[in-house]
Amino acid sequence: MNQQEIKVCVMRVGGTNCDAETQRAFLELRVQSEILHVNELIKRKNLLDYHVLVFPGGFSFGDYVRSGVIFARHLSAKLGKEMETFIDEGRPILGICNGFQILVEYGLLPGLEGLSIYPEATLTTNEPAGFKCQWIYLKQENKGKCIFTDKITTGKVLKMPIAHGEGRLLFPKEKEKEMLTKLIDNDMVVFRYCDQNGNIADNKYPINPNGSTYDIAGICNKEGNIFGLMPHPERAMYWWQQPNWTLKQKMLQYGDGKLIFQSIIDNLVKKC
Repeated sequence: MNQQEIKVCVMRVGGTNCDAETQRAFLELRVQSEILHVNELIKRKNLLDYHVLVFPGGFSFGDYVRSGVIFARHLSAKLGKEMETFIDEGRPILGICNGFQILVEYGLLPGLEGLSIYPEATLTTNEPAGFKCQWIYLKQENKGKCIFTDKITTGKVLKMPIAHGEGRLLFPKEKEKEMLTKLIDNDMVVFRYCDQNGNIADNKYPINPNGSTYDIAGICNKEGNIFGLMPHPERAMYWWQQPNWTLKQKMLQYGDGKLIFQSIIDNLVKKC
């Protein structure tokens, strides 16, 4: 597949944000990218025209009930068959912030045994509570499973912003140890919160800004083609999005977020 043939669907509903930034990141890398309201896809039934599906950040449907749950259930009810085919064919799916919450509520992540009927985990209220909007550091923990981090060396420290009130990844208490072991053994842990030197947060605030279990900031499924993360790579795409942007003469053209978008594009080109 030529790079210019790749088609990305950035799906949105009321309350979604950062869809334009996410689309722009893909367009910058010379692939086709469209922002589509879920109702357009329901009406046209053309989800399978796209090679990559992205759920961007925001507060879908106002995050009533739980973050991401209404969008997930609406999607399952109205586009379930198309989603099932998209998943069965191993097409890449990316969930950013609210998108990560949607993937968990849909049952796609953690995905220890494939798609689950009920959520296996939750992304819940930050600890300490409150909306966190800041730049944080991440350590790349994946050893090659996740196709969204192909261009990121294991152990590399990245800098990206977060903006969420419910980013604390939790597992059922009685299954937490077992699930964590499976995530680690199956190379499904992708990003963990750390300091600028790469030292893992060890659940210390503010290095871990939300109290997430095992300092997890992003995970993938067992196949590595479905990836959810709380930080916003689309907000760390360009030099002028960095908090120290006034020092442009000392900065690269792109930020660390580009590595995620470039990884999936290169993977699709290589694969096809």
